[in-house]
Amino acid sequence: MNRRLPVAVLAVTLSATLLAACGSNGDGAKGGDSASSSAQAGAVAGFPRSVKHAAGTAEIKSQPKRVVVLDSGELDDVTLLGITPVGAVSPHMKTEGGFPNYLKDKIKDTKDVGPMNEPNLELIASLKPDLILSSKVRHAKVYSQLNAIAPTVLAETTGFPWKENLALYAQALGKEDEAKKALADYEERAHKLGEAIKAKYNGTMPTASVVRFVAGPTRLYAKSSYSGVVLKDVGLARPASQDVDQNIVEVSAEQVSQADADLVFVTTADDPSKTKESEVQQTPVWQGLNAVKNNKVFNVPDETWMSGIGVQAANAMLGDIAKAAGVDAPK
Repeated sequence: MNRRLPVAVLAVTLSATLLAACGSNGDGAKGGDSASSSAQAGAVAGFPRSVKHAAGTAEIKSQPKRVVVLDSGELDDVTLLGITPVGAVSPHMKTEGGFPNYLKDKIKDTKDVGPMNEPNLELIASLKPDLILSSKVRHAKVYSQLNAIAPTVLAETTGFPWKENLALYAQALGKEDEAKKALADYEERAHKLGEAIKAKYNGTMPTASVVRFVAGPTRLYAKSSYSGVVLKDVGLARPASQDVDQNIVEVSAEQVSQADADLVFVTTADDPSKTKESEVQQTPVWQGLNAVKNNKVFNVPDETWMSGIGVQAANAMLGDIAKAAGVDAPK
């Protein structure tokens, strides 16, 4: 089935949605009061507002209530800010489908509008959203179709700029203060965790490596990645292979010695049988890693360390890091 609705059809859908919204202000006797109340509420929240983003400017008339998110970072962000999205997509490398387990209690009524690479535009339109969130790197090609359904705000990319993306989406949602507080609280936790680890290691921060097994070359995650930002927030040192301004460094089984560090965190992006995880971990090179010999290799969830890309996932990562380092996670 073609999931890309013609713009004309989407425009009709959008017009119908707007007309329905205009007709739902209450009965005639109280219409003036309702309109006045709505205007006052909008003014308090700072709406209407214009939000500049990577693909243009979104004109948002009132504070969004029905939000669709088309990537996992956006899903973390909106649920962080107290919004249950009406539609979302599951992580693009999650073969079995479904939403992230760490957010399951917050998205019980959310419809899956995926797959991520080709979101179901008809289903999105049927949900009558008043805001759609994604990034250019994911959905630049269907931006015009999405924007015909509802105001659409796109970040430039995902991963490394996750804090800036949160600020952008919070602006579109009228939740700037909540976002700033949540990020500040997380950064304070990360700093406290770093201090505890430093004390545990006699004043010297241990090195931390992030290894991801995918259907292809093994990936090491460097400084310009989501997990790299979190490790930096904690203050952990990085091995030379990952102490570079890149997102990932791909290595062969023979080069996997570059993954060695005091603490090695391992994720698997897909069904392990579809990756080279077993093959690599059976090699003499992997078995020769100091972290392997010292039992300092830790399997952690891919859905938080890789595809979470938000404050909630980052807070979960802090718990994993604390456990690996042998310290208590900050409250």
